[in-house]
Amino acid sequence: MLAIIGGSGLTQLSTLEIVRREVVRTPYGEPSGALTFGELCGRPVVFLARHGYGHTIPPHLVNYRANIWALKQARADAVVSVASVGGIRADFAPGTLLIPDQIIDYTWGRKSTFFEGGDQAVHHVDFTHPYDESLRQRLLQAGKQAGEAVFDGGVYAATQGPRLETAAEINRFERDGADVVGMTGMPEAVLARELELPYAAVNVVVNFAAGRASSEHGIHFDSIEPILQESMVRVRNLLDHLCRV
Repeated sequence: MLAIIGGSGLTQLSTLEIVRREVVRTPYGEPSGALTFGELCGRPVVFLARHGYGHTIPPHLVNYRANIWALKQARADAVVSVASVGGIRADFAPGTLLIPDQIIDYTWGRKSTFFEGGDQAVHHVDFTHPYDESLRQRLLQAGKQAGEAVFDGGVYAATQGPRLETAAEINRFERDGADVVGMTGMPEAVLARELELPYAAVNVVVNFAAGRASSEHGIHFDSIEPILQESMVRVRNLLDHLCRV
């Protein structure tokens, strides 16, 4: 069963034929909301809104451990994350969809492992390639079948939030090799790896990052919502086709 975690702009899947909703408890507290079970193109899917169904949970307060644990407990066998990002690279303009292949983590203080010592042995996971390559390729193939332009690869910079970044920080991220910037990619990805859940992401560029192009003098929030809504229609199309790949 495929699990989909929806970010900003994707608090529900309009094409999901809902079967039931289930409130789940985990050893790590409550997930962001009830799990929504249903079918997408005849395939079983479980959906979770990362920020809550009313979009009330900021990025640094998302209970990432409870979310991933709940999806594993629900017997998901793969996780696709959908998240809006800012474009750092000049060719990653608003409206770009990409399937990233690398992460740089700038977050701090978040609960980022299921193995915290005590009576548990220290556990290290290989994170050389943070996204599952097979699932990445399925997303790219789904994009082709859906007729959507989807960029293959990109380095995702995960920041703490909830504030947006300064222009100087974006300059630093670019020097570090980042292509896009967001606030929710970590520790979500590594927690999935710890539970051996294949994980990949669909990034939706909704604005240029601070100091870049149209955001040179500031982020124009009034222009983000139309781009987000239009892009999420494309994301839903991609996800519909993913269930057929």
